[in-house]
Amino acid sequence: MGLKENLHNFKVKNKGKKWLPAFSAIHTFLFLPNETTHNGTHIKAADDLKRTMNTVIMAMVPCLIFGMFNAGYQHHLAFDGIQAVSGGFFSPEFWTLDNFNVGFWKIIPLVLVSYGVGLGIEFIFAIIKGHEVEEGYLVTGMLVPLIVPIDIPLWMLAVAVIFGVVIGKEVFGGTGMNILNPALTIRAFLFFAYPTWMSGDKVWVEGAVARDQAIAAGENLDAVSGETILGTLAQGKEVAHSAADMFLGFIPGSIGETSTLLILLGGLFLIFAKIGSWRIMLSSALGAIVMGLIFNQIVDAGVITETSKFYGLMSTPFWHHLLIGGFAFGTVFMATDPVTAAQTNKGKWYYGFLVGFISILIRVFNPAYPEGVMLAILLMNVFAPTIDHYVVQGNVKKRKKRLKVKTA
Repeated sequence: MGLKENLHNFKVKNKGKKWLPAFSAIHTFLFLPNETTHNGTHIKAADDLKRTMNTVIMAMVPCLIFGMFNAGYQHHLAFDGIQAVSGGFFSPEFWTLDNFNVGFWKIIPLVLVSYGVGLGIEFIFAIIKGHEVEEGYLVTGMLVPLIVPIDIPLWMLAVAVIFGVVIGKEVFGGTGMNILNPALTIRAFLFFAYPTWMSGDKVWVEGAVARDQAIAAGENLDAVSGETILGTLAQGKEVAHSAADMFLGFIPGSIGETSTLLILLGGLFLIFAKIGSWRIMLSSALGAIVMGLIFNQIVDAGVITETSKFYGLMSTPFWHHLLIGGFAFGTVFMATDPVTAAQTNKGKWYYGFLVGFISILIRVFNPAYPEGVMLAILLMNVFAPTIDHYVVQGNVKKRKKRLKVKTA
């Protein structure tokens, strides 16, 4: 019996109607939706939610593939004492199959757990509530593996995904109703529930945690470190990586967040596809630059000295803040989430600027957690409806004033 016959039995013969949402989701995933409008349409377009989600995933695929190579590269750099690559993207030492294999076998399980657990929860809620399975998790399922450390235990990721999908989305009504970005909700849960697995100088390099545990157990091994640039700066140490390394992504960090170049290309692709908001991306960068310049001026004025715990990140050149940490990735792929971001054009400018401004503020003044973009986006997710409300009310007042002038 084919899929169409099964779908007919579900809908017409009322056989197994309880499982219709799950079956429809599989049918829609494999084929185009067979529902069409019966009345005349004013606007014809080829895009739908599934195509939109797939487009965003395509924009992240280069970051995923690069993350696999970089995971292997950082592993060999820490364990085997190899020299840092000098040819950048054109270096054969980086694009080796061995680097890819190390990253592939560590990252693919994260992707499978993210999609398997997340979609499983979506199916369960669809069956219980009797509604169609929504495609909103397709992007979240890809975002989650890209914003976590390489060595995060799979069971921790599974628990966090359950929390993020249930508490971050389903309790609000599902896709399109959530007020917080689900992927960032998952990362926030991981950070506050398992902080030792989301920070420090071990979790960013594959095998470093296991090596540290073996040393603690008494084995005679050399310790390795994979501190991120933000962690190094937060401790007031000098950074060994060049600006080119930061931009291209040959640095430790979350799997998909290191290469600003590939993130930028993904952002341009989303703008071209009219999915990502260029207003939010640009205003976020401007907000970060303004905050970075303020801190640089404070240091130049001698208000903060080298003995201060804030000096390392305050003295960092303002434009470096755009290249390090998860700022670029968060700005392009999560701050622009059309559900949780501001909806009005003017509101997007305010929303994005505050995301960038607050990101650097948190990054500098919280040395224990120098990555501030996650909290900044979640905070602005909460205030996005308020921003839109005042923008709309401002437009209403302007129109009322124009109306009074015309009738006077």
